[in-house]
Amino acid sequence: MMFAFISPLQIKDDWPGYSLDLFSYPAHYSGDLDCVIIPHGVIMDRTERLARNIMDDLGDHAIVVLCVLKGGYQFCADLVDRIKDLSHNSNRTIPMTVHFIRLKSYLNDESTEDLHILGGEDLSFLAGKNVLVVEGIVGTGKTMKTLLKHVEAFGPKMIKVAGLLVKRVLHSSACVPDYVGFEIPNRFVVGYALDYNEYFRDLNHICVISNTGKMKYKI
Repeated sequence: MMFAFISPLQIKDDWPGYSLDLFSYPAHYSGDLDCVIIPHGVIMDRTERLARNIMDDLGDHAIVVLCVLKGGYQFCADLVDRIKDLSHNSNRTIPMTVHFIRLKSYLNDESTEDLHILGGEDLSFLAGKNVLVVEGIVGTGKTMKTLLKHVEAFGPKMIKVAGLLVKRVLHSSACVPDYVGFEIPNRFVVGYALDYNEYFRDLNHICVISNTGKMKYKI
């Protein structure tokens, strides 16, 4: 099976983002954000493009979608919806089942070495299946590399990864998803289910958290 690599939409390091005044966002986050880096509408358009790429590559092949919680749940839900819409209006279709696992490796804005995989202890049902791992954001790639090694141990037929965001970071493990929405600068972003200590998941846009926001919600 041949797969075409589609380049991510790159957001440059010197991109200042959009002013918060241009968008609606929850008033309880006033002062907690620096800027909107990716508006919700742009996220949705890009997600539809990724769904089309997945349909082109995997159409007529049943897949198990492995949604990485919690940061990936909104992207996964919207991506699956777009794939379903395309399946309903095409001669090709992708039968899908969805399974959820949770990864936890962050404390405040720092990734730790201690990775917990919750709900993924027994993935034996993936044996011989086509798996699409859906993640909200990939940083150094260490977490994703560990997860993929864990999934591979259960003998799936194929593993593909869809990541909404990939950060440009030093010392990357080069674990780049097969389907990438946006390549972004190495800044701590929140919103669209991405959090800082469980806050900001209720924000539609992807934004850069301010220093004030980090201090306010630090644990």
